[in-house]
Amino acid sequence: MDVWRSVRRHGDTKTRKSRRSLAMPHQVATVLSEHKARQVAECTAAGTPWTDQRLVFPNADGTLRSALNVRRNFRALLTDAGFAKPHEWTTRECRTSFVSLLSDHGIPIEVIARVVGHSGTHITEKVYRKQLRPVISEGAEAMDDIFGASPKTAEEQPGT
Repeated sequence: MDVWRSVRRHGDTKTRKSRRSLAMPHQVATVLSEHKARQVAECTAAGTPWTDQRLVFPNADGTLRSALNVRRNFRALLTDAGFAKPHEWTTRECRTSFVSLLSDHGIPIEVIARVVGHSGTHITEKVYRKQLRPVISEGAEAMDDIFGASPKTAEEQPGT
């Protein structure tokens, strides 16, 4: 997936470094392939030819979604999923969750910064400081792996 354009007024990415190509996870590729197959079937049933120029996630009438429509649809999905206060969420939380998941999975901050399009780790650490896994825990976890220790449950802790 190439990230060469942005929703910014001028259409360009924020910085030259923001222009990047990202590998797409297999699960996403599978879901998008199934989505395209449904779209092709809908076009065929409506007697409209499919073209690759069609939008992946258009409005119901096939036109480009506005930012307002994207937020409205996003919040409807959150409501369907049972989220509390979906009106307080924005699509930006997806990016924050993405950083959190990568960090929790042990991905180095340098890699996270590159994937989200930051020129270095400073901005990533500043913007996502609450989402990034503390580096301090890595030493203890490495020692646990080396010596084969497993974390104790609350019941196994002395004095609990």
